[in-house]
Amino acid sequence: MNTPPLVLVVDDTPANVKLLAGILEVKGFQVETAASGKEALEKLAARLPDIVLLDIMMPGMSGYDVCREIRANPQAALLPVVLVTSLDPQGERIKGIEAGADDFLTKPINQPELMARVRSLLRIKELTDRSEALALELAQLNATLETRVAEQVQQLERLGRLKNFFAAPIAESILAAGGDSLLKTHRRMVTVVFLDLRGFTAFTDTQEPEEVMEVLGAYHRAMGEAITRWGGTLERFAGDGIMIFFNDPVPVDNPTERALAMALEMQRDFTPLSAGWTKRGIELGLGIGIAEGYATLGAIGFEGRWDYAAIGSVTNLAARLCGEAKGGEILVERRTRARAEELFEFADAGEFTLKGLSRPVPGFFLTARKAARA
Repeated sequence: MNTPPLVLVVDDTPANVKLLAGILEVKGFQVETAASGKEALEKLAARLPDIVLLDIMMPGMSGYDVCREIRANPQAALLPVVLVTSLDPQGERIKGIEAGADDFLTKPINQPELMARVRSLLRIKELTDRSEALALELAQLNATLETRVAEQVQQLERLGRLKNFFAAPIAESILAAGGDSLLKTHRRMVTVVFLDLRGFTAFTDTQEPEEVMEVLGAYHRAMGEAITRWGGTLERFAGDGIMIFFNDPVPVDNPTERALAMALEMQRDFTPLSAGWTKRGIELGLGIGIAEGYATLGAIGFEGRWDYAAIGSVTNLAARLCGEAKGGEILVERRTRARAEELFEFADAGEFTLKGLSRPVPGFFLTARKAARA
């Protein structure tokens, strides 16, 4: 709606135009005039008025023709149009309604009737404009809401995928810190923990698959809870073998301390599981190997199936130490011991000749966490 409202007066008789314009301007309206249907359409295209007072009998284009053109224009489809005529009002009214007119005035013009009809149609137009504005605003809000919902759904899906690799707090940190960019290939110092079950191969050879899956399920749940509590990154499950690392993809405080504390907790939590299995004739022990060093890390795989992996000699060393550890033992290499000896207790395990390594590797048993000093 223009302020003040704009009225377009269309009539080929100058006296009629002057009369209508004079009445409307005195009442505070803006007025534009046109002496023909063609001129009226040109002015409508240049600036849309709030109401049109349109004479029916004009040379070239009649008022009916102009009204039809107005209704054919999507921008003016709801523009109030009042037909002004001195002909038979009944017959002209039917033709006017068919052409799309909203109201009618008969000549000579009655000023109070003119103002009443103009103001009534302008009130309706104002309400229509408000409704359209509200509908547009609602559509924009809905579009914004749909976009936000889609973004949230996508974020939740990404978070769900990341939780397959990482503990929930780490997965959330990845998204907050830049999302999938952190999964690109990079190099970092990590502490790697490798664990598997002693006696598992013999167990699978003598037991039904259902029992094997039951035992693995209980084992994975217990180990998984410890991984989550200490904020480790699960690299993979491979039957009874589990590989975890710390300090990637999000750096953490004291990764070595976390890894060693987790390993002790795993052996503690494994004890009641093992005792229950022993009663059923199942003899299984947990061996753990831990190493610290640089690795190349990142997402590997293909679209639809990605894994997060650590590659390097440190992972091989942790796996080889795990292979040497007996049930209930946690074997670490020299660097890990040196970094954590003020917090944990170790015992010399001697040197190990490990597959893939040219020289013997000194090993140490992680036995306990030292009591906090008073």
